[in-house]
Amino acid sequence: MVSIHNYQLYRHIERPGWRLGWAWSGHEIIWDVRGAETTELGNCSGVHFDPGHPPHCCEKRPVVVDLPPGAPYNIQVANCCRGGVLSSLTQNNSTATAAFQMSVGGFDRDDGNPDGHPVKPANFSLGVPGYTCSNATQVPATRSKVDEQRHVQVMLTWQIICSYSQFRDGPSPSCCVSLSSFYNSTIVGCPQCSCGCPRSPSAPQCFSDDEQSKLQALPDADGNPPAPVIRCTEHMCPIRVHWHVKQNYREYWRVKASITNYDVVSNYSDWNLVVRHPNLANITQLFSFNYQPLIQYDTINDTAMFWGIVNYNEMLLRDGNVQTEMILKKDPSEFTFSGGWAFPRRVYFNGHQCAMPSPDQYPSLPNAASDVRVSAVQRWLITGSCLLLLSMFHVV
Repeated sequence: MVSIHNYQLYRHIERPGWRLGWAWSGHEIIWDVRGAETTELGNCSGVHFDPGHPPHCCEKRPVVVDLPPGAPYNIQVANCCRGGVLSSLTQNNSTATAAFQMSVGGFDRDDGNPDGHPVKPANFSLGVPGYTCSNATQVPATRSKVDEQRHVQVMLTWQIICSYSQFRDGPSPSCCVSLSSFYNSTIVGCPQCSCGCPRSPSAPQCFSDDEQSKLQALPDADGNPPAPVIRCTEHMCPIRVHWHVKQNYREYWRVKASITNYDVVSNYSDWNLVVRHPNLANITQLFSFNYQPLIQYDTINDTAMFWGIVNYNEMLLRDGNVQTEMILKKDPSEFTFSGGWAFPRRVYFNGHQCAMPSPDQYPSLPNAASDVRVSAVQRWLITGSCLLLLSMFHVV
């Protein structure tokens, strides 16, 4: 039995899904698979088998993929058959696990192991951009519960850890952030060439409005989704997140967040947005999105995760958008509109960090406006100055 667990809080595995690969150490043969399938049969000419029961895979480096939803019940196992898609742990922990079962023969025995255990496979890969996997490590054997009184234990368990790096995923970001506010008419757009410059090799394919009729995007030979095709913009990102400081109340303030999909051929299912801002611990009301604090350390709670509501906006449609508004309670000790404080520190879409404008470009308060934070000492000094001026005027 092989299980794949996604322990990432906000990064999920999207279509076309995981493609688990490894290299056998000897002449192993996969005779049967349940809950998944290998992409190739391989050369089985030297393998002896009963007629009607051929091997499933004779490849030295097999690649296993998940079965699609709706696979026949007689080849399913628990947690299989989602097309290789894994949810993030925060959004849905029940679909953050995948599993399949294999029957393998021809294992080479490890001469250095007194128990004669099989030699571990090597060179594991997840088949998802940005991920690299460790070697197999033997860990305590998996123990599972059969009923209220009985547990069973397997012979041995190997563990492989795969880690993600955005630098390995791609040469440039895949999303960007724009900013605006009620107190300044300036709209700060995404940084120019955030995801590559137009027509550059690193940028997605783009088209202008007059070229839309010529647009053709088809899956590749392996059936994978088509590469992104976006509208030509200055930022050249498939996804733009816009943060608008909408309104100011006496004890609260209001923000509108919008996510726009510039990709005209692909939808984003089960998308998520992660925002870091010091006032997110004080969200009082949220509209149209799900929300959960993501990272809490002692009194620090400045990171929140947002995602869509099932059967409403959990899918970000191609060339479409989703949006929300949130009301946050002011913390008198730190709240201010000056210095760009009201804008997020970092933004992630589907686990990818988005390109942010430079802080010196953030919408600023008008010259006549002052910082809303006025301490007791400052109020005393202002009052004292006024009294002093009045006293001087009286003397004169």
